[in-house]
Amino acid sequence: MSADAANLSSVRDSIALRRARIAAVVPLDDALLIVAAGDPVHLPENSDQTYPFRSHAEYYYLTGQECPGGILAYDPLDRRWISFVPAITEAEKIWEARAQLSGTPLPEFASWFRARRGRRVANLGALVAALSFDEELTTLVRDHFQHARRAKDAGELALMRRAVAATAAGFEKLCAALRPGISERALQIEIEAEFFRHGATRTGYDTIVGGGSNSAVLHFQPTARTVRAGEFVLVDAGAEVDRYVADVTRTFVVGRPNAFQRDLYQIVLAAQERAITRCVAGAEWKSLHLACATDLVDGLISVGVLRGKAHALIEQEAHALFFPHGLGHLVGLGVRDASGLAIGRRQDHRPSLRMLRLDLPLQAGYVVTVEPGLYFIPPLLNDPARRARFHDSVNWPLVDQHLGLGGVRIEDNILVTGGAPENLTAAIPKTLA
Repeated sequence: MSADAANLSSVRDSIALRRARIAAVVPLDDALLIVAAGDPVHLPENSDQTYPFRSHAEYYYLTGQECPGGILAYDPLDRRWISFVPAITEAEKIWEARAQLSGTPLPEFASWFRARRGRRVANLGALVAALSFDEELTTLVRDHFQHARRAKDAGELALMRRAVAATAAGFEKLCAALRPGISERALQIEIEAEFFRHGATRTGYDTIVGGGSNSAVLHFQPTARTVRAGEFVLVDAGAEVDRYVADVTRTFVVGRPNAFQRDLYQIVLAAQERAITRCVAGAEWKSLHLACATDLVDGLISVGVLRGKAHALIEQEAHALFFPHGLGHLVGLGVRDASGLAIGRRQDHRPSLRMLRLDLPLQAGYVVTVEPGLYFIPPLLNDPARRARFHDSVNWPLVDQHLGLGGVRIEDNILVTGGAPENLTAAIPKTLA
């Protein structure tokens, strides 16, 4: 058997196992499960071009296919999955070199569905036009489906390790290029090009490169601004291999960091490394977030930015002035793959916790990002209401000295196991200068 044939056989086996696992856990009774890939979205210029197509993640998980218009159907009474695929047109063959996917012709879906008329329907993936589905059942089925696919199987982890390897190569290339006078955009080009040279099929998400004060913008898009000696440069980037991604952040100083930059970086690094050790099966993510927030606040107290006791400052939510996001999220089939709440939980709406992308106990097989950060964000720190509320808790004269400093974030991808956590991205150095 050739390598390509063996790989195809392995993928088919993985898909079959996933379908069996999902069928066993989703609460359908006699209801039908319809999972749709979605359709291409045309560009708004009245042209014949579309945005790059991506099958809905729920469809892709169960098929491994990019199939515009595809529908996967499951009837629990006969325990059979059927993949309905559209016929490839001559124009698609000529203009896109599209090949016909194997499966049941899409027009046969209508008769399959009519033969089961009157039964409830759960519609996952993209919505199917004119399909009447049970919204309450769909929500329940989606919750169980999402939970079941949080733990990564061997095939998924293999793709993620390939994405990590390409990401590591990209960061190595970026570090070699990092110097005063290079632009954020040029650094983006260096890291992304190296991703592709090492097997990436896409970037996992929009690359973030922020120099100086831009390093405090959480989702900053690179510009022509050049980085200067002594500035923070925050890079959040990851390669994608066949829809599976890595998500890594490193923060650097161009040249020699000053004492405050070193202190801030060491606070974040120490908190991040402690948080990684806590990523064990059974650990509650919200507890990990709050423990990391405590470590960060203790650090800010030690350098004189905050005043008081860590637990009291966190109860007051003073930490959110400098750590305004969650500790991390799940990663895999997409950059926030299957994140969310444990089944039956409700969102915690406390201001400092409503941004958490996870609220669940960790389980073996989960891959989570651990990405604490500390930032000097002018829209937060210049807000008069916050200054009044935290008048006694924050050393505002010291904060004002550093309002243009930017921020530090350090992020790794951690595989939860039956024992100690495995840092999949440990080979990417965490050095400030």
